[in-house]
Amino acid sequence: MASDAVPVEVRWEQFYRWGPYLLLGISSLMAVAADLLPAGAGARRGTVALAGAALALQLWWSRAAPGRAGIGAAGQAYYAIRYALSFALSWLAPVFAVYALIGYYDADRWLPPRQVRAALLATAVPMAAATAGGFPLNGPTEWMGFAVLYAINSGIVLLLHHFSVKEGESAKAKADTIAELRQANARLELALAENAGLHAQLLVQAREAGVHDERRRLAAEIHDTIAQGLAGIVTQLQAAADSAAPADHIQRAAALARQSLGEARRSVRNLGPAPLQYDPLPKALENIVAAWSDSTGVRAEFTVTGIVEPLHEEIEAALLRIAQEALANAGRHAHATRIGVTLSYFDDEVSLDVRDDGRGFDPPSRPARGGFGLGGMRARAERVAGTVEIESEPGGGTAVSARVPLVRHD
Repeated sequence: MASDAVPVEVRWEQFYRWGPYLLLGISSLMAVAADLLPAGAGARRGTVALAGAALALQLWWSRAAPGRAGIGAAGQAYYAIRYALSFALSWLAPVFAVYALIGYYDADRWLPPRQVRAALLATAVPMAAATAGGFPLNGPTEWMGFAVLYAINSGIVLLLHHFSVKEGESAKAKADTIAELRQANARLELALAENAGLHAQLLVQAREAGVHDERRRLAAEIHDTIAQGLAGIVTQLQAAADSAAPADHIQRAAALARQSLGEARRSVRNLGPAPLQYDPLPKALENIVAAWSDSTGVRAEFTVTGIVEPLHEEIEAALLRIAQEALANAGRHAHATRIGVTLSYFDDEVSLDVRDDGRGFDPPSRPARGGFGLGGMRARAERVAGTVEIESEPGGGTAVSARVPLVRHD
């Protein structure tokens, strides 16, 4: 349910604007109703004149500065004139100390900080005098009472002012802190947005680089295998046309054709990992490890840790190819008796670890970038913004660790 409560700031603004009218009106009504005006006719006329002057001052100020706070010459003059009028009215009729009370509330609104305490102490004078019986004071008893009451009024008002200042400083400090936190949150949101943009840009660049590298690889394979085979076929057919015994050349051409056909089929298969066309990555890796173990006779174990999530196809393809290459290297060179493959899913990355107990080797400081082997695994990981680390030593086995970003399937 909506609230109709007026905010505190608005209520105080209304009090600053209408409070002097209210207190002046209360003082005047009390003076007239209770017959608290001074006895002499001249004093009565003076009181009425001063009350009229106070009302005129307030009307002028409401028109000149309606509801507007300002520490300037005009505000200081307004406060001083109003205090003089309230002091004179309190001298003539102590009941007008009610009007002088406004000086406690808006001193810090119209005066600079160094003048506020002096204004509060000055306002305490008519307040204490009215409580003591009003000016003029007669005899030491009244003066003693005035001094005690003035000390009490001054102490209370200065203490309240001290608390008000501290509360204002605390509120300002909280407001500054909130503003700084909002700015920090805005900067953080901007940084997160920039990071997200950079991450997307890196993925696009990695994808483009992977496509470019794959095209170059296919072009090199076609040039080195199929194109050379076709050139050989053309040469053999031309030789058969010019030869008296073309059978040998035709047989060579047929052999070259069969070889080129096999190379073409192999290149087509290498366009994408066939195991991933039918199974998710964990199952495809499990099948590959089992098939490798059956073909080599080496005991192999496959383990999955973490929460399995569908990954981007390029991420899965890179991990699968790295696993195949690591197993192939282990089968050719490690002479291991046991090998373990672990696929681990973390919050922001996926790791593939292939460890064997083979004879090990001294890893080169800078693996070759082209071809297959260690350099090929590293290149595949870098295409998807990942890394490959090799740990090995002679007689201590080998550990291949690939780490790639966890990019979920779209």
